Amino acid sequence: MRTNEYSPDNLPEEIQTPDEEISAEENLMLENQKLSIENINDSGSIKTKKGNVTIQTIVIAGQIEGHFALSAQTKSTKYEHILPQLVQIEESEETDGLLVLLNTVGGDVEAGLAIAEMISGMTKPTVSLILGGSHSIGVPLAVAAKKSFIAPSATMTIHPVRMNGLVIGVEQAFAHFTKMQNRIVDFIIRNSNVNEKVFRDLMLETDQLVADVGTIIDGEKAVDIGLIDGIGGLSQALGALKEMTKKKA
Repeated sequence: MRTNEYSPDNLPEEIQTPDEEISAEENLMLENQKLSIENINDSGSIKTKKGNVTIQTIVIAGQIEGHFALSAQTKSTKYEHILPQLVQIEESEETDGLLVLLNTVGGDVEAGLAIAEMISGMTKPTVSLILGGSHSIGVPLAVAAKKSFIAPSATMTIHPVRMNGLVIGVEQAFAHFTKMQNRIVDFIIRNSNVNEKVFRDLMLETDQLVADVGTIIDGEKAVDIGLIDGIGGLSQALGALKEMTKKKA
């Protein structure tokens, strides 16, 4: 059977239908949308622009993965994905500020502290927003930004460093725990307005958690003790970040 040389699949260029024509501008827009979706799926990151302010948002959710990979069933944030993003944001002339959205149960101490140190050392305006919770090593992550917010329904769990697996019961092991705990506490004290004694008392509370030492505090308590700067949601966090970008400009 002969093929019709003017079938819809074989029309000459000069008589292509308007629906099949895609301008360069539309094609670029579609590519940018595709890249944005891929970034969200791969790393929980998205860049938005309104007016003359461009904001990069990253999400730290689930459990922070360290040197060992977690199971496929565990929602996790990989620190090796976050660290390069922070470098890119700091160096990018197109990005004016960073918004960090937190809903984490904690995770690897060194990986979480590494991310927190990177955020704390940035010169770009940074704002963190706790949604749901920012527990354990999520506490230094929350205070690492230049300004921090917590949703009214969110909570934070403050407790000492814990370790899974085999622990040799010798003096050196406990000294190692103490040094690691001091590193975390020192970072939190430097990057927030909480009093060290108040924080350590909450960390070592014995009648708050059923099977652990520590305290769960809500948003209002976190602000009252100076751990977090203010109670708010997305609009407050974005408003504060945009105000910071104006002052920096």
